[in-house]
Amino acid sequence: MNQQPSLFSTPGQDPLALKMRPARFDDYVGQENILKELKRFGPQLPHLVFWGPPGTGKTTLAHLIAKEIGAQLFPFNAVLAGVPELRTTIAEILDAKSMNPRPVILFIDEIHRFNKSQQDALLPYLERGDFLFIGATTEYPQTSLNRALLSRVRVLELKAHSNEHIVTILERAVSELQRPELEKHVTEISKFSDGDARKALNVLSLLAMQTPEALADEENLRRLFQQQRAYDKNQQRHYDVISAFIKSVRGSDPDAALLWLAVMLDGGEDPEFIARRLMILASEDIGLANSQGLQVACNAHYVTKNIGMPEARITLAHATVFLALSPKSNAAYTALDEAIAFVKENPTLQVPGPLSNVGPEKKQYKYPHSFPMHFTPQVYRPTEASLMRFYKAGTLGSEGAMNEIWKKFTSG
Repeated sequence: MNQQPSLFSTPGQDPLALKMRPARFDDYVGQENILKELKRFGPQLPHLVFWGPPGTGKTTLAHLIAKEIGAQLFPFNAVLAGVPELRTTIAEILDAKSMNPRPVILFIDEIHRFNKSQQDALLPYLERGDFLFIGATTEYPQTSLNRALLSRVRVLELKAHSNEHIVTILERAVSELQRPELEKHVTEISKFSDGDARKALNVLSLLAMQTPEALADEENLRRLFQQQRAYDKNQQRHYDVISAFIKSVRGSDPDAALLWLAVMLDGGEDPEFIARRLMILASEDIGLANSQGLQVACNAHYVTKNIGMPEARITLAHATVFLALSPKSNAAYTALDEAIAFVKENPTLQVPGPLSNVGPEKKQYKYPHSFPMHFTPQVYRPTEASLMRFYKAGTLGSEGAMNEIWKKFTSG
C-alpha cells in the first residue's frame, strides 16, 4: 500500500516555519489564483518571478514546483552572493543537466537585490532555456527588475494571507507540536501576523517555549503579539503609510492623518522624514490658501530636528492637524508646472527690454512703488507668452482674498 507523503517533510530541530512547509500542492494554503495560473501552463512552465510580501509562500512554491515536475532545485540567495557565485552555481547546473536529463530549476531568492549587470548575467541562459528560472522578490518587479529580464519571465503576484489562512496554518502547527493548550492563542496570533505565515509560526514557536506562568500572563502575551507588527523604514510599507498620511492631510481628515502619523511613530519612522514631507505638502496642497501652513511646517521641522523624540511627536501632531484643517490650493504648484512645460516647448524666451538689467530700454521700466496702490500696468512677458494664463487663482482662504485685490488691479 502506498503511503501518503507527509505534510511535514523536515524532521528534527528545524524552525517550526520550515517544519510546516508543505510537501505537496494539496497541503498548500492560500494563493488559489496562483495555483490556478500554474495549472494553466501545463507541463511546460515559463520562467517565473513570484512577487509578494514576506511569508506568503514564494519559496515553498518553488520547492513544490520542483517536486511536481521531478526537477533538481538549485537555491541561490541574491543577498549573500554575486555574479561569481552565480556563475559557479550555473556551471554546476549545466554539469548536472549534462549527466542527467532530469529538469533543473535555478531558484533565486531576493532577486531584486541583484543590480542591472547582475540581472543581465542571467539573460543568455534564460534565452537558451538552459534551465527553468524562478525568482522571488518582495519588491515591485517593474521598478526592481530590469526590462530585459522582465521580458523573459512571467510575474505572478502573491497576496498577504487572510486571517483564515493563517488560522488554518497555525492549527496544523499546534497539532504538529502536540500542544493543544496553544490553540486558544491562534486567533490573536493571526490578527497581528500581517498575513505573514512565517511570522505567525515564529510567534507560535515562541509561545511553545513559554512557561505555563508566562502563558497565563496577559501583559506578557500582549507585548509578544504587538512586537510582531510590521513596519519597515525603507520598503513598501514605508511608502504606503506615508502616502496614506499625506493623502489624509490633503483630504482634510485630521483623524485619519493622526492615525497614520501614529502608525509611523509607533513603527520607528524617522520623524524628520515626516516633517520634511509636511513642508512639501504645505506648498503643494495648501499653498496660497493659507501661507501660514508653510511656516507651521517649517517650524515643526525645526523643532523635530532640534528637540527630537518623544517631545517632537507633539509638534508633528500640531502641524498635522493644522495642515489638515487648512483650506487647500495647488494653484501655485500647477501654475509652475504649466510654465515649465511652456518654456520647454518654445525657443529661448527673450527678456523684454524694460525688464533687462542693461541696455537703453532699461530706462523705460516703470517702478511700481512710484504709482498709486504700488501698481502700474506694463509688459512683463515676451510676445510668445503674452496670452498665457498659468496661474488660476483659487477662492479659498487667503488666496481668495488676494485674488480679489489682484482683480481690482488688473481690471482697471
